[in-house]
Amino acid sequence: MNASLEQIDETVHGRVRLAVLAYLSTAGSADFMTLTEMTRTTKGNLSSHLSRLEAAGYVSIDKAFVARKTRTTVQMTQAGEQAFANYLATFRSILDQLST
Repeated sequence: MNASLEQIDETVHGRVRLAVLAYLSTAGSADFMTLTEMTRTTKGNLSSHLSRLEAAGYVSIDKAFVARKTRTTVQMTQAGEQAFANYLATFRSILDQLST
């Protein structure tokens, strides 16, 4: 695969969004507080990035009440899994091209 930087998915490429998708790729799902801690970002910043991932169809967000508190759970969608896999493959291809 011949890849270029123009093929990098900007929705995935953002530091926080990439961290969220990387985490979800192994964890399956995570609650909002776990993602806040894992990405080392503020709640507002994470919320903004999750909204962008949700708009792209890369994650689904479920809000429920647990003990009278809102619990937000985020899960990667099939489209998100594919976008993350494509991102990794493109990035690997670029790195391979640079090393030859």
